[in-house]
Amino acid sequence: MRDETVRLALPAAGEATERPISIAILAMGGQGGGVLTDWIVQLAENHGWVAQSTSVPGVAQRTGATIYYIEAMPPLDGRKPILSLMPTPGDVDVVMAAEFMEAGRSILRGLVTPDRTTLIASNHRSFAIGEKIAPGDGIADNGAVRGAIGVAAKSEIIFDMNALAIAHGSVISAAMFGALAATGVLPFDRDSYLAVIRAGEKGAKASVDTFQAAFDRVRIGAPDVAAAPRPEKNKQSPSPAPFDPRLAKLLERLKHELPQPARDLAHAGLKKVVDFQDIAYGAEYLDILSGLHAADRSAGGADRGFAFTRMAAKYLANAMTYDDVIRVADLKTRSARRARIEGELELAQGQVLQTTEFMHPRMEEVMGVLPAGFGRWLETRPRLMGWLDRRVNKGRRVRTYSLPWFLALYVVGGLRGLRRRSRRHAIETAHRDEWLKAATESVRTNYQLGVEILQCRRLVKGYSDTHSRGLSKFDRTLAAITLVAQREDAADWARRLREAALKDGPGKQLDGVIQTIRSFAS
Repeated sequence: MRDETVRLALPAAGEATERPISIAILAMGGQGGGVLTDWIVQLAENHGWVAQSTSVPGVAQRTGATIYYIEAMPPLDGRKPILSLMPTPGDVDVVMAAEFMEAGRSILRGLVTPDRTTLIASNHRSFAIGEKIAPGDGIADNGAVRGAIGVAAKSEIIFDMNALAIAHGSVISAAMFGALAATGVLPFDRDSYLAVIRAGEKGAKASVDTFQAAFDRVRIGAPDVAAAPRPEKNKQSPSPAPFDPRLAKLLERLKHELPQPARDLAHAGLKKVVDFQDIAYGAEYLDILSGLHAADRSAGGADRGFAFTRMAAKYLANAMTYDDVIRVADLKTRSARRARIEGELELAQGQVLQTTEFMHPRMEEVMGVLPAGFGRWLETRPRLMGWLDRRVNKGRRVRTYSLPWFLALYVVGGLRGLRRRSRRHAIETAHRDEWLKAATESVRTNYQLGVEILQCRRLVKGYSDTHSRGLSKFDRTLAAITLVAQREDAADWARRLREAALKDGPGKQLDGVIQTIRSFAS
């Protein structure tokens, strides 16, 4: 082929001039990244500079921060400079991260370099969606970011700017603006920064206080300021619950029947179980736990600090307090939940709180509330189940504190008296008993394996689809454990299976460990 592209000579328009000062800001929704950008642009323009800002929005729901980018410089001989729209790796003077992991991401993007970049970052955490949805502990390691900052940045200013902002009734953007002023990267005095803030109307005083506190923190090393506790509004002391002598008997049983190392966990478990159902359910919890402790004693648990009993106290309570329709409705209508939301929103006097929640029940959840016999009857009729599911399995936006919806949820939450005769309870009880049987049989021959099987209950949590996925992982994990139960290293393999299942939602790592086991167990 013949290249017929026309190439024109494009000589430089003139000698290269001074480069602009470039600033990249990484902030999430509600942190004032846009306001901070406007402040910096206004600051530069107040001194006759040419400034330009752009932004690239991050993905919603905290899977990425918005990147704001600013370039500013004075005009040369009356000519305006041509400024870039995006930061170039290796060519950024200041990176400002409103959250610690965003500082790490800026380093990975190449925005922070040791020969040029001043890094200003808050060391508090706002967890990403990936960290929150992990079945186990999905929180990223802060240590890796701390180590990278010391190598990647020319200089760094790192402290909890979020706590400082909250303590002064403002947002983190004001603290970051103060930290920027203290660095001296921009050739403007402190009063110029303050003038920009004071030009605003809403929240100017709180922003000024936050700015000055951050400035002093950087310049003179003032101590960190902890967030002041939020004042409690219109909070009345709750009347003490009436004393129930039956609960006192359960507490006495706990002290006499269980060893000291397990009592704190058992006490917390008993409290959780009674709150979930009633005193009789608490007695059932202690009955089962006492039987597991007997197996622990027979297996020589005293020499191991009764680890089996301690794990049983914790995870048995979790197994007995599953999230069903009744439990979800009960929790959403509790006054403590409303008080917590009001506190988080800092609701002022006279303001009205209204919440809208997305609920998507399946027919399985509805059927779980029905009597066990009727539920089994429905399960044998798939066509009827499908017809019902098409009418139930729909997303709904529920205004929890509107009168109709609150009454509906309150009535459903009050059905706990029917729970122990429900189809869901029968399923949960059968599944719980199989799990405890496997753990008890294992502890007699391999103590640590029995403990590991108890801890596998961590995989089962949540409601609806989340519960189904966790239960599927749990069943696959126990099935794989049976393949290695006779090996000396069975406990190690059980732990690997559990940790693999906890690390990722789809379960690919779990599949890999199971395939490895099958390769030598078959």
